[in-house]
Amino acid sequence: MTPTVKPTMATPTVKLTVNGLPHESDAATLAELWQRETEGLDAASPRGFAISLNGVVVRRAAWAATRLADGDTVEIIRAMSGG
Repeated sequence: MTPTVKPTMATPTVKLTVNGLPHESDAATLAELWQRETEGLDAASPRGFAISLNGVVVRRAAWAATRLADGDTVEIIRAMSGG
């Protein structure tokens, strides 16, 4: 008897430019991209961050609903105080 092999679903990726660099991501929204891009930072919340999508600043409340598409240009900026 031959075992049944289930096909694996490849996670779709989008080709983006993030902070000026070519990037591929499986993030579907700006909120997901922010989470992936800030994993290594001490950033428990998006407070103090701004994101622009194709040159337009997107309000934080809209990040989860803002879908990413191939060719998008994203800038993720973190405000810092001090000198």
